[in-house]
Order: sequence, then structure tokens, then C-alpha cells
Amino acid sequence: MRALVSWVMFDWAAQPYYTLVLTFLFAPYFATVVVGDAARGQTLWGYAAAAAGVMIAIGSPLLGAMADGRGRRKPWIALFSLLFVSGLAVLWLARPGAGGGIIALVLFGFILATLAAEFTQVFTNAIMPTLVPHEKLGRLSGIGWGVGYAGGLLSLAIMAGLVVADPNTGKTILGLDPILRLDASQREGDRLIGPFAAVWFAFFMIPFFLFVPDTHTPPDPAAGPRRTALAELWDTIRGLPAHPDMLYFLLARMLYTDGLTAIFAFGGIYGASVFGWQAMELGIFGIALTLTGVFGAIIGGVLDDRVGARTVILTSLLILLAGAIGILSVDKSHVLFTLEVTPKAAGSAPFSSIGERVFLAFALVIGLVAAPVQAASRSLLARLAPPDKVTQFFGL
Repeated sequence: MRALVSWVMFDWAAQPYYTLVLTFLFAPYFATVVVGDAARGQTLWGYAAAAAGVMIAIGSPLLGAMADGRGRRKPWIALFSLLFVSGLAVLWLARPGAGGGIIALVLFGFILATLAAEFTQVFTNAIMPTLVPHEKLGRLSGIGWGVGYAGGLLSLAIMAGLVVADPNTGKTILGLDPILRLDASQREGDRLIGPFAAVWFAFFMIPFFLFVPDTHTPPDPAAGPRRTALAELWDTIRGLPAHPDMLYFLLARMLYTDGLTAIFAFGGIYGASVFGWQAMELGIFGIALTLTGVFGAIIGGVLDDRVGARTVILTSLLILLAGAIGILSVDKSHVLFTLEVTPKAAGSAPFSSIGERVFLAFALVIGLVAAPVQAASRSLLARLAPPDKVTQFFGL
């Protein structure tokens, strides 16, 4: 039990990066304040995310092949944890109206943190099948995602409710003075998001390193000369047509995970640009979505073990698609593409306009089903992958 709880704590430790940095607080702040031009800021953020995605696509399978053939996974997790914390710390440099050099350095920190987060996840996911029988993988994966969303929710409540102040009022979303004396003119509350996520991760990863067993052993040298990681990976890829279930799943996941990444990366930015959301609105938005994600992940995990991961994934994707189309149907003066509504009035209360409420309703639908998609994908891959190549397949 101690090992299971400690493994689940990885999701709790890592989630503030996705919640605070990637989606709800730092990304909109970077686009609208650091760069100063929301459209250009979104473009720069998108290019950085794409660059990280390309490097993840190339590096993850190779790292997985190296780990499968060469020993334990925890040293890799420790290495990428250090890089993850370092990348997040760089985000402190994101001052309002920063010059090109600082913007480039902040984007580098974001790319480094993104790479490290995904590489770390490859190795932690590969440990999962060694902890419980296959018939319980869905529940473990779902609980992990649920606990992760809860960690994201708590971290968001701390930062948005107690630290990050609305520049117009000087208050947090709870109407309180920030608990830290920070320079509002330099937006130090927003800049603290990266270092906060770094410290959170470092602290809550301690149980993982202490109590999660790393039972993987490399192949016996007596079985033959060790092959390169690239050769092992190439053999795995060439053998995929003989395993059509795995091949089709990897191709499908490549597409729908890309869509999920786009939604997470630009959801908060889109709301901020359409409705002019500041810290208060973004904080409420993030808390609402993360709370629905907690319930969605746990319910999805139970259904995974009962009706199958494939059914959970397909049903969730259909619902998610409807929610995404609904979000795209909302702009400043229209909902459902054609219905005119009164635009949000300047200085009005959060979510006081019809457009905001419709946007939030569709977003909550996405929040409810996004976690089951991710959790069921993790458990399905753990079931399909051969035990001696599980890290490679998580990398793929």
C-alpha cells in the first residue's frame, strides 16, 4: 500500500505544472503581459510547445529503449526531475514587457520543463504494471489522475486565492490581500508560479523515491551482446504490424493526445483573449475545471476496470469533441456560432456575461472527460505492452 500511495504521489507532484503553468495562470500571463500582444504571445507559446513536442517524440522512445535494456528507471526519473525543477525556476524571469532575450530564456525554461515532465512520466508510467495486477490497472491509473487533479486544484487555490493578485484590484480571487509582499508592478505573484510548482514537485516526489520499488532488471549479459537502444527501438517499430491492437492504439493516441494538448495549452489563453480574463476569472475557471477532473478521473478508473479502457476512451472522446466544438462556437458577442449575446461589460463581475457562462459550461464538459481519456490510455497501454518493452511503448 505504501508503494501504491507513493506512486500516486507523482501525479500529485507533477500536476501543478500542467494546471498552473501550461493552462490556467502562467500561459495567459506570458501571452498577454510578458509579450504584451496576445496574438503574438499565443504564437510564441505555440511554437515553443511544438518544439518541445518534436523533441519528446524523438527522445521518449529512445530513452524507453535505453531504460528497458540497461537497468533501473529511478535514476532516469531523478535526472529529469532535476531538469524539470530547473526549467520551472527560469520562469521567474518573466517580467512584464520583457525584451526578446528574456522572452527567449523563459520559452527555453518552458520547453525544458515540458520535456522533463513528459520524459519523467514515461518512466513512472512504466513502473505502474509492476505494482498491481492487470485487472486493477484502470483503477490505479484513474486514482492517480484524480489525485493529480486534486493536487492541481489545491495548488491553484493557493496561488490564485492567496498569492496572485488581480492587477486592477490588488486582491486575490478570494478578495484577500496576497499573503506574500510582492512587487505588483513587476507581477512577482505571477512570476512566482514557476518556482512554486518546482518546490511543490521536489517536496512531494520524496515518497516516490523512498518507497516505490524499482524492480526492473536488464537482460542477462550471457544471453548475447548488448544491442544499441536505436536498434532495439527499430526492432520494436518493425514488429508493430504483427501487433495491430498496439499499432492502431498508438496511431489513434498520437492524434487525440495532440488535440488534448492543444486544449490544455490554449484553453486559458483563449478565454483570456476573448473575454479579457485576469487572475480572478482564470483562477475560478481553473478551479472549476480541475474539480470536475478529479471526479472524472476516479469515475473513469472504476469504469475502466468494469467495461474496459477502450470503451471509456471512445465515449470520453466523443463527449470531449462536442465540448471542444462548443467552446469554439463562443466569441465576444456570439454563442453556438450564430446566436447573438450581449458582450461582457468592462469591469463586470466574473462570469456575468452569457458568453462566459456558455464557455464555462462547455469547458466543464471537457474537464469531466479529459481525465478518463488520459487515465484509460495509460492503463490500456500498460495492458498491451510486453513486460520487457513497456518503457519503450510508453515512450512511443
